[in-house]
Amino acid sequence: MVATNDQVDIVMAAIVGAAGLEASLAAASKGKKILLANKESLVMSGQLFMKQVNQSSATLLPIDSEHNAIFQCLPNSYHCGEKLGEQIVRILLTASGGPFRTWSTDQMRTATPEQACAHPKWSMGQKISVDSASLMNKGLELIEACWLFDLKPDQIEVHIHPESVVHSMVEYTDGSVISQMGNPDMRTPIAYGLAWPDRISSGVASLDLFEIASLNFERPDFDRFPCLQLAKEAFKAGGTACASLNAANEVAVASFLKGNILFSAIPDIIERVLETASVDPVDSIQTVLCADLEARRIASEIIAIGMTTR
Repeated sequence: MVATNDQVDIVMAAIVGAAGLEASLAAASKGKKILLANKESLVMSGQLFMKQVNQSSATLLPIDSEHNAIFQCLPNSYHCGEKLGEQIVRILLTASGGPFRTWSTDQMRTATPEQACAHPKWSMGQKISVDSASLMNKGLELIEACWLFDLKPDQIEVHIHPESVVHSMVEYTDGSVISQMGNPDMRTPIAYGLAWPDRISSGVASLDLFEIASLNFERPDFDRFPCLQLAKEAFKAGGTACASLNAANEVAVASFLKGNILFSAIPDIIERVLETASVDPVDSIQTVLCADLEARRIASEIIAIGMTTR
């Protein structure tokens, strides 16, 4: 929910998908303390959004567990959007790997919506659960991290971490790697955002490392999970490409959840939309919304002409 009333000092931007963009931008224009959980706002309009935050002197605090973890690992004086300087080598962005982490390409091809939504660690809505299964959620988070921390995609390395205990890490030039750890519970980053720069009790149970016993990390498989690479390519293309990426994904995921396309069709549809949609500079909210509509139209046409299970 987003509140933009002048009497409200803290706003939580948590509307899922592109639907949250305009409300999140409105909150930024008020110069508020924004707890951002709507990653699509930055994916679609990163440059525009960060410019609005800076112009209005708003305070931007990431609430996605990974970005909140990164923020906690950075110097106390850091504010989102600032250049990190030469002391930061890279960001290690963790991902659970989703329900299909060990599945083959053939197995994933005919996966059902119920299987895609059965996340092993987090309780999330259907759309985000499917994004996690395809690793598009991590692709969107990579784009979000680029804008939040003024980084290039090559400075962010995705690590599959099935235990979901290390929420992300920051590597410094002296060889130190600082991580933020905790049980997979969104109450922790929400509490941190509400109390920042102080801390309050979140009600989350203490982390029991003896019970967890081991922490594992794997490289992502870009062949099995092409959505991650598509997100990188969209960011590098710049302009409205990321808005097109997000819109195509939303249409494809909605169609998959209705049983109209195979799970494997999701990245195919996104790729075809990125190849077809125009790429324009992100100079206004109208430009972003037009790109969103165009990408949705193209994706819907692709699905209508036969990329379905029926």
